Amino acid sequence: MFDVLVYLFENYYQADAYPDHDTLSRKLHAAGFENEDISEALDWLNGLAQFKESDLPQSLDTSVSHRAYTNDELAKLSTEGRGFLVFLESARVLSPLLREVILERAMVLAEDVVGLEKLKLIALMVLWARKGSVDALILEELLPDGEKHQLH
Repeated sequence: MFDVLVYLFENYYQADAYPDHDTLSRKLHAAGFENEDISEALDWLNGLAQFKESDLPQSLDTSVSHRAYTNDELAKLSTEGRGFLVFLESARVLSPLLREVILERAMVLAEDVVGLEKLKLIALMVLWARKGSVDALILEELLPDGEKHQLH
């Protein structure tokens, strides 16, 4: 699934949107991705698109409070990943509201543990979906290690 998300970002980052679900499925299949990975990635993206920020307190958008994690979040999110989210917030790349969107998207994954690299990709996808401006240095930091050279 994550390879599909990286592919989508690399191929549609400059565009305002990607094609409709059926066209995108065909293009991803033609690019060599498996049907299961395509379905998982598109379902995950649909969940991101349907996430209602209005379900979260609006005060989160301007909050500067500390985030305490639940036991389930502590078990699922790596220490490095949680630290990276703190870094992104302190660098003002993420608002507390976007942090919560990232956490929600990470928690719906089937994996037992979501490590740093996957959390970086989730953050990248959330920022992209929310049309956030991403500084080039932060963008380099968010991309998986093997993918950094492809956007130049």
